[in-house]
Amino acid sequence: MENETSKIFGIRAIIEAINAGKTISKIYLQKNLSGNLFSELNALIKKEGIATSYVPVEKLDRLSKYSNHQGVVAQISPIEFIDLDNLITTTLEKTTTPLFLLLDRISDVRNFGAIIRTAECTGVNGIIIPNQGNAPISADTIKTSAGAAFKVPICKVNHIKDAIFQFQAADIQLVAATEKTETLIYEIDLKIPTAIIMGSEDRGVHPSILKMVDKKAKLPLLGEIESLNVSVACGAFLYEATRQRLG
Repeated sequence: MENETSKIFGIRAIIEAINAGKTISKIYLQKNLSGNLFSELNALIKKEGIATSYVPVEKLDRLSKYSNHQGVVAQISPIEFIDLDNLITTTLEKTTTPLFLLLDRISDVRNFGAIIRTAECTGVNGIIIPNQGNAPISADTIKTSAGAAFKVPICKVNHIKDAIFQFQAADIQLVAATEKTETLIYEIDLKIPTAIIMGSEDRGVHPSILKMVDKKAKLPLLGEIESLNVSVACGAFLYEATRQRLG
């Protein structure tokens, strides 16, 4: 259950929180809001690239415990996000074989938390998520990650493509998990600097992103079910990287 201290509500309060540098995971908005104060908030949301979702007033009532939310509820992130440029630079100073993880619109908080936990256990140097479309780092995410969300650096970017360009500039190979290939993950050299991309639960990695990567890989599926849970698949990919690097 979400901790109430992680939420703030009311347009002015949220404006002040953003201006004070608070890390906002997501803002829930009532449809058809208007007025000067809302326009000010909306401009800040766009400037900071904060994830938003338009929801019925009933959800805002539940989120705010029926307090005077003025049509807006914000979720404060329990962690601080890391700048991607700084992450790449500092990681390359520490190791010649970094391992990064890019998540393309993972929407389930428990999948997200499980992925963060596995990433920490396999020595991932950083996780990159998009501003929009990804599950927020909430109390449920923290709990499912067993606290790993406080240990693995997490970056937010406007779009996963932004991160891809930065990794390409740093000579880090990009490997996308997708069923749209004949190559198994075991055939990919993961001992070199690598960023693995995992896609959303229902759609996988976006086709436009697949066109940009260096390698595409899949896991063998020997049963009748055609796909794995994304957190399970991610674990298999990361532990293949671990196996290669330990070997």
